[in-house]
Amino acid sequence: MRTTTTEFVVALSLLTMHGLTIAQTAAIPDNIRTADRVETRIGTLEFKDGAPSVETTRKAYDSVDFARGISAFMNSFSGASAYAIREGFKSIGAEDNTVVIFPDLMDSNSLFLTANADTIYNLAVLDLTKGPLVVEVPPKQLGTLNDMWFGWIIDIGAPGPDRGEGGKYLIVPPGYDGPLPDSGFFVGRSKTTHALYAVRAFMENNDPKPAVATIKNGLKIYPYTPGGYGTSIATALDGKVRLAANPPIPLTKFVEASGKAFNTIPPSDFSYFEMVDKLVQLEPATSFDPELLGQLAAIGVVKGKPFKPDARMRAILTDAAAVGNAAGRSLNWRGADYPGWAYYPGSMWANMLWQGGFNFETPPPMFTKDGFKPLPPTGARTLDSRAAFYYGYTMDSPGMIMRVPNVGSQYLMGFTDAEKNAFDGGKTYKVTLPANIPAAKFWSFTVYDNQTRSMLQTPQRYPRAGSQAYPSPAAAANPDGSTTVYFAPSKPAAAKEGTWIQTTPGKGWFTLLRLYSPEEAFFTKAWRPTEIELVR
Repeated sequence: MRTTTTEFVVALSLLTMHGLTIAQTAAIPDNIRTADRVETRIGTLEFKDGAPSVETTRKAYDSVDFARGISAFMNSFSGASAYAIREGFKSIGAEDNTVVIFPDLMDSNSLFLTANADTIYNLAVLDLTKGPLVVEVPPKQLGTLNDMWFGWIIDIGAPGPDRGEGGKYLIVPPGYDGPLPDSGFFVGRSKTTHALYAVRAFMENNDPKPAVATIKNGLKIYPYTPGGYGTSIATALDGKVRLAANPPIPLTKFVEASGKAFNTIPPSDFSYFEMVDKLVQLEPATSFDPELLGQLAAIGVVKGKPFKPDARMRAILTDAAAVGNAAGRSLNWRGADYPGWAYYPGSMWANMLWQGGFNFETPPPMFTKDGFKPLPPTGARTLDSRAAFYYGYTMDSPGMIMRVPNVGSQYLMGFTDAEKNAFDGGKTYKVTLPANIPAAKFWSFTVYDNQTRSMLQTPQRYPRAGSQAYPSPAAAANPDGSTTVYFAPSKPAAAKEGTWIQTTPGKGWFTLLRLYSPEEAFFTKAWRPTEIELVR
């Protein structure tokens, strides 16, 4: 018997009136179904109508924890490095608020990520746990203040608000709601209760002594006195702050570090995560980026809780550290092949900061004849440039990448030769800088050890060549005004005075070209160094 459409509608209506329905099965799209067996890079995953087996669940958890471990490793380079600097300073007797100074410049004895042998470093870890600190900065300095994640706080010296004239900087800890001065200070706010002061000074007539004297006589670190200098009587009349006399300024302690062997580099094995945990415990939870804090918490690094991974998690994190370390190295050694990092297309010279600027989000503003031209924000963190930078370099500042002639510094990283092969310490290489090198203050090459990313240790205490005549002779120019620098285990016959940097057979190396107070030709690329070429 056939049922008409009308009879079917009537029957359905009667069923509905009595609270009854007819079950209907909708087709499940294939792209949301999970097959009983799925082949992946972690093996075969098995399901029973979508329910994972015990073994599949184990594989999934291990894989997710491994991925989170890699992310935590690569995204926390900055914090681990900052903490390692603090530990390194303590190892030579420099406690917090003590200035580490290199009166004879930094040399290859110190393990310090890609430091230079051209300027007088004066560095300190500031302890803000008891309140704001004043840092009196002498003139003729260049540097920055960062928090313990290398988060930029404020620039110092030529690129900063004192513009090289020196002045009083007031560094305020997170959560501080006490009175601040009306004026007289350059105020910087830290997101962590410790901060890193990293400043360089320049030699005068190739002599570091005048700058060292200026630093030791003028650099002071001491507690801020609310209601003291910088607070007017009129301000005190509203009752929110009481006038106070400034107490005598305590002496600032200096520790001389030239020639000292100490380590400021974080580890690359499982103990890396233990170091990051120490930083997390040191600082307030609110001082961290919530996303990064979540990544660390996912692997067991949690503020206020002991970091005690079981055998399974320890093995996973050991592998994650190995892969994260490989990624950090790959992003540097092959950085010239990364889109947008090369100085010009096809060059082995590169700088990852051009991709996202100092804050790893938007490239730095363009500098035109009409002034600065900001680029539109991308809204996306450039994770690879951040990981690459913090794996090999310390501190962060707009002054390190701003496109402003005669201000700050610029860097070109060279990890491979013209054929994109890693450098061999037993071979001879050369590079030529065309005439009119665009560096108003000075230029230099420094050679670094592949393993430590610190200055290469050879019989040359200072593995550098450059325009300054200290600590090694200035590089002599060619008759046409260009300068050719050689990298070799023994001095090539063609090398002029000051143009040979020694390498070691069996040791890999890389180099940085520094231009201090870079000139317009660098930014327009009207001036370009040659590639580093293999001679023999």
